[in-house]
Amino acid sequence: QLQLVESGGGLVQPGGSLRLSCTSSGDTLDYYAIGWFRQAPGKERERVACIASSSGNTAYADSVKGRFTISRDNAKNAVYLQMNSLKPEDTAVYYCAAEYSYYCSGAEAMEYWGQGTQVTVSS
Repeated sequence: QLQLVESGGGLVQPGGSLRLSCTSSGDTLDYYAIGWFRQAPGKERERVACIASSSGNTAYADSVKGRFTISRDNAKNAVYLQMNSLKPEDTAVYYCAAEYSYYCSGAEAMEYWGQGTQVTVSS
């Protein structure tokens, strides 16, 4: 069982940076593929980044490639999303989610979800 908790959201100006953290109480994250998803009002949920469990391979949505970086620190039982060059269209609630798998999958395969953290990009 995992209990995922996101942190690090907030208000930032366009061009700024934030780092989101996803931590777990309960089971270790080592054997889980972890995805970061976001949902803005009136829009569908979007997977922005994912990191596989064993290989550490990563995948990104085209909208964030080159700006966002997902990483994991198994010693701290945490996964991070570094977000640089933020744009107003990045405004959304960001969720981390976990699947007991080597590989990244879509939202429908995720077994555990955090409560979300709000990211607002505005001047």
